Amino acid sequence: MNTEYGGRAGFSPRIHDPAFAKYLKNSNRWSGMFSGILAIAAVVGFYIYGETSSEMSNPQVLYIGFGIGGMFIFVALIQMIGRKTSKTWDGTVIDKTIKKKRRRKSTGSEESDYDWVDYVEYKVILKSDEGKKHEITVEDDDTLYNYYKVGDRVRHHGGLNSYEKYDKSNDSIIFCAACATLNQIEDDKCHRCKCPLLK
Repeated sequence: MNTEYGGRAGFSPRIHDPAFAKYLKNSNRWSGMFSGILAIAAVVGFYIYGETSSEMSNPQVLYIGFGIGGMFIFVALIQMIGRKTSKTWDGTVIDKTIKKKRRRKSTGSEESDYDWVDYVEYKVILKSDEGKKHEITVEDDDTLYNYYKVGDRVRHHGGLNSYEKYDKSNDSIIFCAACATLNQIEDDKCHRCKCPLLK
């Protein structure tokens, strides 16, 4: 490991800690379990509705339940495949933007029942060494925006949820590479998922 800047410059070899492989395995398992529970709940709920409703009956309503349940399982499979096929790559922060935006927010059951909500979009734009652009977008929170500076070298570790910054020598905070939770730079492990912090 590079010991320059008090040992906080360089991509950390701690990424090879078994805790990260365990985290990914548990993430896939929980995604599968959660989607399975939602799928069963959808099928059972629509079946009960079909048995008690005077508007629609089974098996038509049950088919809707199977369709929604299948959608939950499909989304979970996409997430698992995404983690498995995600690759490690290095890149550079090339730009940062702040934009004031607004969106419509429903306030009732009618289409005309809505209000406008203002928010601030903070965006960090990265470019991999292969030339592909990636964006980190956060609303109403400038922590990530301030953490990265234009020109910073970063590494995205395959399957994980965050980016490791090469030079952490002037940082007082650090984001967990597994779950992206904010931690203090003095901490050894993430206080949320217990994976080693890459420093």
